[in-house]
Amino acid sequence: MPLRNVYARRVAVLATSAALTLTGLLATAPAAQAAMPTPVSAATARSYLAALTVKAEGSSTGYSRDLFPHWITQSGACNTRETVLKRDGVNVVTDSNCASVSGSWYSEYDGATWTAASDLDIDHVVALAEAWRSGASSWTTSQRQAFANDLTRPQLIAVTDNVNQAKSDLDPAEWLPPRTAYRCTYARAWVHVKYHWNLSVDSAEKSALQSVLNAC
Repeated sequence: MPLRNVYARRVAVLATSAALTLTGLLATAPAAQAAMPTPVSAATARSYLAALTVKAEGSSTGYSRDLFPHWITQSGACNTRETVLKRDGVNVVTDSNCASVSGSWYSEYDGATWTAASDLDIDHVVALAEAWRSGASSWTTSQRQAFANDLTRPQLIAVTDNVNQAKSDLDPAEWLPPRTAYRCTYARAWVHVKYHWNLSVDSAEKSALQSVLNAC
């Protein structure tokens, strides 16, 4: 066989192999991850943060999660938790009661992937107790319910349960997602929510947010 024909065959084999490799990569690539509403940009978040009232954090006296009714019905049999699980997961299958029976969830806070809904909490980015100490103590119950079930702002996200529990009701001066790549998004979301709901920030919280946002 002429030498040039050997080369031609080798090139064809290599091209076919590369194509098969690419096809395999495409076939095994994870599906696009759903997500909470996109928070404002870092630049907008910085301007929002500058406009927030800065004051010492209020007292937790009188606080109860029951004062923030959740999870309310959103559509049909689906409550807010179930709606977020469906939104934030991939290939989520639900039963007749809207409970997630299968799917895959990527936790932005720590980079873990889960296939059981029971491994996930729905985090309030701005925790209910934090909101209470930042102004929500003076709200009506209907306002607190709207805040606790807010699907329009970047306030609710499905994350690893024990990571959410470690966060508790801490603000960004005290806790940030362990996955550093998500901290910019988290700070943008935090400020977006506080600005929309006219909640205050304390000085340490503001400083921590400024530091994160300036690095975005």
